[in-house]
Amino acid sequence: MSPTPTTRPPRPLLYLALTALLASVFFTVSGTPARAATSTTISANGNSGGRTFDGIGAISGGGGNSRLLRDYPAAQQSQILDYLFKPGYGADLQMLKLEIGGDANSTDGSEPSIEHTRGVVNCNAGYEFWLAQQAKARNPNIAFYGLAWAAPGWINGGFWSTDTINYLISWLGCAKADGVPVTYLGGWNERGYDANWYINLRTALNNAGYSGVKIVADDSGWDAADAAASNSAFNNAVSIWGAHYSCQGGDGGNANTCSSDSAAQANGKPLWDSEQGSQDMNTGAPALIRAITRGYLDAKMVSYFNWPLIAAIYPNLPYATVGLATAGSPWSGAYTIGANTWATAQVTQFTQPGWKFLDAGSGYLGGSESNGTYVTLKSTNNSDYTTIVETTTASAAQSVTINVSGGLSTGQVHVWSTNVNNPSSGSSLVHAQDITPSNGSYTLTVQPGYVYSITTTTGQGKGTATSPANAALALPYSDNFESTATNTEAKYLSDMQGSFEAQPCADGRSGQCVQQVTPVIPIEWQNDSDAFSLIGDPTWSNYTVKVDVDLRQAGTAELLGRAGTQSRPQGNQNLYKFRVSNTGAWSIVKNYSSGSSTTLASGTVGALGTGSWHTLGLTFQGTQITATVDGGTVSTVNDSTFLSGQVGIGVVGYQTDMFDNLTITPGNGTAQPPSGPITSGIAGKCLDDNGGSTVNGTKAQIWDCNGTGAQTWTYNGGALQVNGKCLDITGAGTTANGTLVEIWDCNGGGNQQWQQNGNTLVNPDSGRCLDDPGFSATNGTQVEIWDCNGGVNQQWHLPSA
Repeated sequence: MSPTPTTRPPRPLLYLALTALLASVFFTVSGTPARAATSTTISANGNSGGRTFDGIGAISGGGGNSRLLRDYPAAQQSQILDYLFKPGYGADLQMLKLEIGGDANSTDGSEPSIEHTRGVVNCNAGYEFWLAQQAKARNPNIAFYGLAWAAPGWINGGFWSTDTINYLISWLGCAKADGVPVTYLGGWNERGYDANWYINLRTALNNAGYSGVKIVADDSGWDAADAAASNSAFNNAVSIWGAHYSCQGGDGGNANTCSSDSAAQANGKPLWDSEQGSQDMNTGAPALIRAITRGYLDAKMVSYFNWPLIAAIYPNLPYATVGLATAGSPWSGAYTIGANTWATAQVTQFTQPGWKFLDAGSGYLGGSESNGTYVTLKSTNNSDYTTIVETTTASAAQSVTINVSGGLSTGQVHVWSTNVNNPSSGSSLVHAQDITPSNGSYTLTVQPGYVYSITTTTGQGKGTATSPANAALALPYSDNFESTATNTEAKYLSDMQGSFEAQPCADGRSGQCVQQVTPVIPIEWQNDSDAFSLIGDPTWSNYTVKVDVDLRQAGTAELLGRAGTQSRPQGNQNLYKFRVSNTGAWSIVKNYSSGSSTTLASGTVGALGTGSWHTLGLTFQGTQITATVDGGTVSTVNDSTFLSGQVGIGVVGYQTDMFDNLTITPGNGTAQPPSGPITSGIAGKCLDDNGGSTVNGTKAQIWDCNGTGAQTWTYNGGALQVNGKCLDITGAGTTANGTLVEIWDCNGGGNQQWQQNGNTLVNPDSGRCLDDPGFSATNGTQVEIWDCNGGVNQQWHLPSA
């Protein structure tokens, strides 16, 4: 990916060590501080006014982003949970927002409903209550917040209906039965509000014995708070106004400034940043801490929820490195704790919900956002306090003097720091200094790129557990589902749409099977696709996958293979599908992450019928793909587009078909992508890596065809690679005509995906074609993207297998 404001190249270990050392050297107390560009005096006055701090949380949901954590080995699972929830160890989260599952995809998966069909409630569905139990066991004071992204399709009247209110109350009943006390409840994630629905929800909660559950509205913007100014019944029903991505840049933005509106601030109820983040677990740390401090300074928001809690998802799914940590390899136990964890800890380990912000002790360093910010909070004992200082936008060291008054403790303070701009383990949550104030005053120097917690409290700490090495899921792999409890998800099986749960087998077969149990299309949050579920390692290459299928109704079942990069919505994924219907009609389909697809072969075999078991198979060996039914070959095709990926099972629509005896056996070797020159439609010209360079940002150009390594490309899973680098559209996310194309480290981004469409190369994210500007035949002309027009300057002939 080309660099963005929050993306930096990794720093050498020596550089990081020297940075941490210099930070400690420059940390001075009283006397003469280190040379600083700016001096700031902070008035930590305990009598200052300010709003009540409600806590820092994260979001499990929106969706499926905690799925694989449930399948981790017990030791590593416990370590990850400790890093997220254990006080004085890691993120020490004070709140946890849980998705109320609705059987539909809400970003990285489909979370199961507790009620797939009206009146049949299963409180053990999914993993959110389990996760909440684990969080509560580590921190009994943690608060829980429920929110729906989708809802089951049996609901009558749409989401804003009485049926949905009753469904939410059933969910609260399950939470209570599972020992998960829910304090906060929202409406429909990022889908606006219905004032009358919230009024009716308040009444229904009170009548059902949940008068203590506080309603949050509207988990979108500030429109609900605006409307409440002229609707007293609505205002009385809601306890908290929550908005998403109110910090500059929106979803994934830099959070240099934040905003609410005057009506929300004047309302008097707490304002929450009820979803923020969407940032890489390391490079997102500066924006995370800015959103917390500047969220209060700019918008009076007193709570922050990071999306998501963790990326416990397969690495080929969207947002695979986003959250506080990643855990995408349950078979190996490997995980990574991100800098976002330590940026969070700099607040949570030094404050508690119920503390008060001190407005007099909060502001911008040197009066400018470019220098950084500080906020001061006092404890409920009116003596202890913490001042949090962030310098993520600063360019030089600064002097900070803190004057303590108004009943706050004038005793020793403890300084902890994290380098969030250039994170490393050695510079995260470091106990940097203890300071004894003189007459309630002390001075310190803060370095750029850090967050500091200056506190009178104790009990902070940093976990020491380490992850095992990552490893691929070994083949052969099989699961007959006999050890999977009824109504639960099978090991490693990650639902993308619908819900696949273990059920007693039907139609003459004993034991346990997996069934797609969502009978009708849900009320969705993002666009629909067929119901399907993924399993396995994206690095698998040559293999045979087989599964037994029982078509319970007329319709079509799917067996998926070489499933690679997925974009949004979930049906947009690079993979091959083998589809077979009850009539015997079959097809082999190549599907792209852009959402388009190509049928490679189709035909008819003997009718499978319904209510009987059959075995479907797909074999991938190099570029050869063979499909079988009941052991007989249906078709063999050759295609080199996707050479590795997961397997999956699915149905077309929402049939309640059953699956059993999933097996994946290894083939021979690793599929090798075709390699060679990419020739232009302009005679004698080839796509060329300028100078054969491996430096990020080197231009991709046209040049006389010469057979050198600079013109030896491989087409692998939609990526075009040369000299270990990928063909990349400059400035990830840029889609304008004329955007230049270069080479960059391969990262799986949408700006590095290229789809063959005849003899053109289309980037699915932009919909534009790789283009030789002006039909140039001049060596060194840098290629770009442009509206597809079929011209010879957009014709490219890829190497064949």
